[in-house]
Amino acid sequence: MAPRPYWKGYLKLSLVTCPVSMSPATSESDKVRFHTLNRETGNRVVSQYVDAVTRKPVKDEDEVKGYARGENDYVLLTDDELDAVALDTVKTIDIDTFVPRDSIEWIYLEKPHYLVPDDPVGHEAFAVIRDAMASDKVFGVSRLVIGRRERAVVLEPRGEGIVLWSLRFGDEVRPEESYFEDIDGKSDPDLVPLVQKFIKQHTKTWSRDMVSDPVQDALLDIIAKKKKALKPSRKGKAKGEDRPSGGNVIDIMDALRKSLAGEKGKRAS
Repeated sequence: MAPRPYWKGYLKLSLVTCPVSMSPATSESDKVRFHTLNRETGNRVVSQYVDAVTRKPVKDEDEVKGYARGENDYVLLTDDELDAVALDTVKTIDIDTFVPRDSIEWIYLEKPHYLVPDDPVGHEAFAVIRDAMASDKVFGVSRLVIGRRERAVVLEPRGEGIVLWSLRFGDEVRPEESYFEDIDGKSDPDLVPLVQKFIKQHTKTWSRDMVSDPVQDALLDIIAKKKKALKPSRKGKAKGEDRPSGGNVIDIMDALRKSLAGEKGKRAS
């Protein structure tokens, strides 16, 4: 069962409008999370805002947003003032531009959301917009207020639905040339075929198991043992886990040949 959507509004393309709902395509709810407790009492510790100068607790009604214009100098903004600048994009995704789907650089894609029709009457309008973009191999570009801030978004038709990607702002993206320009682009032509052969031997079909979290699995194991009131077993260091001492220079050609030879030996046995 799909979780409850956290946003509802309208998808609009020219004169075609339909009610839609949006949910995050990813979730961190299954991650292991901890509470901070008082060791002596076993009670939870509650966080509280404290004045940085007086060190006294601040009441909820006295909390206000501030924009720093200098050291210890702020422009104060109330919730009413922040709400007053709400835009139409709070409730409407108005597609006014389209771009070829391969033209958006990967680094601008920030967070995916599932966009679906929110009313049976709007299914046809939703399907028309989706299928038209899919046929022309384009993404729709729009804007949407997310977390009090208007963000640029792109709409990607996918299957029966649409994936809405929030985009990073231009000033958040660092140009790759700043990091890659000093790399020597030449490679040894004798090494490339060996690497390609190694890659071919280790190519598998993608599986979500490839992005499992061994740390979380270990934490869950410890928690399960704690629940049973059993002391967690201390596993000793496995054999062969000692790291080689630093400073050993390994010839890359020799290492690749040994890797390939090892694979051949496994298959032969």
